[in-house]
Amino acid sequence: MKSINDLVASAKTVCDRYRAGRMERETVREWVLGLGAYPSPHGDRVREAAEWFRLHNREPVSEDIVLVDIDRLKAISAP
Repeated sequence: MKSINDLVASAKTVCDRYRAGRMERETVREWVLGLGAYPSPHGDRVREAAEWFRLHNREPVSEDIVLVDIDRLKAISAP
């Protein structure tokens, strides 16, 4: 487990890169699935994002799926 500050900074960076098209969805999915355990509320959001990416693992994905991906990433970095 890394610090919450590191998690938040990384989640913001990943979200920004993904939204801008500079990061592939599979890379984002692997990053989320590779996150460790964190205390609440961030840990709950990490688990929710991991479950989302586990369930929605087929390419290509619709724009609606991408928007939810971004929302999940934003949630990880929310205060």
